[in-house]
Amino acid sequence: MAPEILANPGRRARPARTTPVDPIAFHRRLPDYAATPLVAAPVLAAELGLAELRVKVESSRLGLPAFKMLGASWATYRVLVERLGAEPAWASVDELRRALAPLGTLSLTAATDGNHGRAVARMARLLGYGAHIFVPAGTVAARIDGIASEGAVVTVVDGSYDDAVAASAQEARDDVLVISDTSWEGYTQVPSWVIEGYSTIAAEVDEQLDGARPDIVVVQMGVGALAAAMVEHFATDAALVAVEPLRAACGLRSAEAGHPVEVPGPHDSIMAGLNCGTVSVVAWPTVAAGIDVFVAVDDGAAERAMRDLASIDVVAGETGAAGLAGLRALVESGSSPVDLAGCSALVICTEGATDPDAYSCIVSSSGAR
Repeated sequence: MAPEILANPGRRARPARTTPVDPIAFHRRLPDYAATPLVAAPVLAAELGLAELRVKVESSRLGLPAFKMLGASWATYRVLVERLGAEPAWASVDELRRALAPLGTLSLTAATDGNHGRAVARMARLLGYGAHIFVPAGTVAARIDGIASEGAVVTVVDGSYDDAVAASAQEARDDVLVISDTSWEGYTQVPSWVIEGYSTIAAEVDEQLDGARPDIVVVQMGVGALAAAMVEHFATDAALVAVEPLRAACGLRSAEAGHPVEVPGPHDSIMAGLNCGTVSVVAWPTVAAGIDVFVAVDDGAAERAMRDLASIDVVAGETGAAGLAGLRALVESGSSPVDLAGCSALVICTEGATDPDAYSCIVSSSGAR
């Protein structure tokens, strides 16, 4: 199916952030922290008519196969610090666990298509807490098994991702903390902290490029949390492109309408992490102001992008490859709302092969690059 491309009618100039946070200092104290690779892709850049193309590879982040631990860990930490009433002194997770002991026994809960829930479950395990994660019907077994491997209880909801979000919200109690990466009326602080956590990706890119900025940043949409984080960091210097599946294009439809709208299901793209029918109310104002172009692509585009990335030794799951799929769609449209010729571009590979069987099948297929 042909992609849909929308120049954002709500795009406006955004001032530089005046109150920066520094979650990267927190992340550096977590087990397995290392800056993820920024991979140059000169052959793909030449094919797409770009001066440079770099891929920020989030296929191994803090011991997990996706970027989500950045937001889940920071948001959990901020919730706990708020409950504690003061920032604790700690240099290791063992010391943090001891500092949080006065809060008693707690449990974390979240909804997920796979990666966010596993990250919340990992954070719960690190802190000695329980975890209950809700997933929509149709979530592949490999992603459910990944969440369960962290010691979490996993409940499959007979419905969509949005139904799983509603189910997790009902779990909130004094001793059960909802750590969601999307927001709704009356629940905005935690998702705001999730967005802050994702800023570590951009901070690392700045270090890896020695302060230089790309001309174009392509980011996955979903509910908008990662897109909001990239807008906050890059929108004063770069054009921002948000990518989503054709059948879950809640960002594009909301931009088109001028306000958040719900996209009805089924949301059944192989880009499982982007199967969202509703934007996050806390992320949307930033996304609506800072994204230049929304691009919706089909599953075949994601599969081709997975093979493209495999050709440069980057293992990208279906959602992880969506950014490159959107960039190619813009180039091949012949009528991109942003000038791509001779530009430097950054795409974010948000996950590795979280469904290994599907990855092997797609990458080994004979689809043309």
